[in-house]
Amino acid sequence: MIYVNHPTDKLERLSFYLATEEYLAKKFPRDEYFFMWQVKPTVIFGRNQLIENEVNLDFVKANQIEFYRRKSGGGCVFADPNNIMFSFITPSFNKDFVFDTYLEKIVGLLKDLGLNAYFSGRNDILIDGLKVSGNAFYRVNNRSIVHGTMMVDTDVETMVRAITPDNEKLVSKGIDSVRSRVTNIKDHLDITIAEFKQHFKDHLCEQQLTLTEADLDGIRQIEKTYLEEDFIYGKNPNYTVKKKGKTNAGMIEATLELKNNIVKRLDLMGDYFLIEDADEFTDLFKGVSFTRKDFKEVLDTIDIQDYIYNLQADDFLDILF
Repeated sequence: MIYVNHPTDKLERLSFYLATEEYLAKKFPRDEYFFMWQVKPTVIFGRNQLIENEVNLDFVKANQIEFYRRKSGGGCVFADPNNIMFSFITPSFNKDFVFDTYLEKIVGLLKDLGLNAYFSGRNDILIDGLKVSGNAFYRVNNRSIVHGTMMVDTDVETMVRAITPDNEKLVSKGIDSVRSRVTNIKDHLDITIAEFKQHFKDHLCEQQLTLTEADLDGIRQIEKTYLEEDFIYGKNPNYTVKKKGKTNAGMIEATLELKNNIVKRLDLMGDYFLIEDADEFTDLFKGVSFTRKDFKEVLDTIDIQDYIYNLQADDFLDILF
């Protein structure tokens, strides 16, 4: 695996590092790459989430906290300079291989430090039963990008206030609840961020690559796509029916625009992980009667897990009907 260095130590916006992942996936198709990064206080929400449901916009704007949408699925997370973000780029795409292989590498390195770490659920890493890392993945040019958080000394109170409704009673309960479920590396280990990063770099990577000015120009071009307001804020769909439910694939919220009970448009939101383009999946249901029988007939022609990771067809139908 090759460790990727940026030419300077300047702290960039989160959008720059997301664009770096995408650039490496498109520019360097053969090797495996890994890099770590930190950002100013920032909220990052998933590709399929509604910003109004995930981000306390009044709080983040008042406190100069940045917010961005990423192109991977999953839930909303908060990062600050005491949180390490890591990125893997691998030359092949296999949805089952992604988490099992790459996140087990992270778990192994945490264990090497004497921590009781293990992989749990869809995308979490726990230490002594408490979450220390959340992760997501997506596909670019048939390559996998896996990225995740690692809480070293993250400000939990600011995190909760940034991603919950502006209601002091809910916030207070939320802070206590989150503190009972998450942990920081510093709570278990006396190690600096620099030492922690060096441990990962030394044990994961055999080579290094330093990006050039030409590479940075290419990254800046991709970064523009993350900074477009339409991408960050998204567009609330018109709908006549709204359904929502929790599955092994994550939270799924479906909105349907119907005319005479025929589907004109189907939109899916939530913290699930996409395998293929969402529109390719939802377009399958255009012109279909909004009945369980007719939707099941469509689903019988495909494998739904080719589109949404870990989603079962019956679970999808149960949400809708």
